[in-house]
Amino acid sequence: MEEKFKKHGAFSWCELMTDDLAAAKKFYSQLFGWTTEEMTMEGMTYNVLKASEEAVGGMMATPPQAEGTPPHWAAYITVNDVDAVAKKAEALGAKTVVPLTDIPDVGRMYTFQDPQGAVISVITYSDQ
Repeated sequence: MEEKFKKHGAFSWCELMTDDLAAAKKFYSQLFGWTTEEMTMEGMTYNVLKASEEAVGGMMATPPQAEGTPPHWAAYITVNDVDAVAKKAEALGAKTVVPLTDIPDVGRMYTFQDPQGAVISVITYSDQ
């Protein structure tokens, strides 16, 4: 596992959620030369974005539970204990956006809005 997926506090992943996945794939592949690799996940297909064969992020179609959410990029920060960070974020005034969620074969994540209104996700990877 790459160091960025192990280091507490490091930005480790970014992903695009969009309502037009085909158009997004075409745009970013033409813009940056990214390629995509489809990955079947529980109830969905996830697209890993690659730059020179290195995984640099992902993109996915907007899931039904997020319908109406505008397309956006999300950033993930690696943490040693996502449950502890979620509890501390809430104690510091954060609002839960996506509750603690297990992602099979990936890890456990949590998305919150900080007291100033910015949204970010934290994740503890399974193979940390």
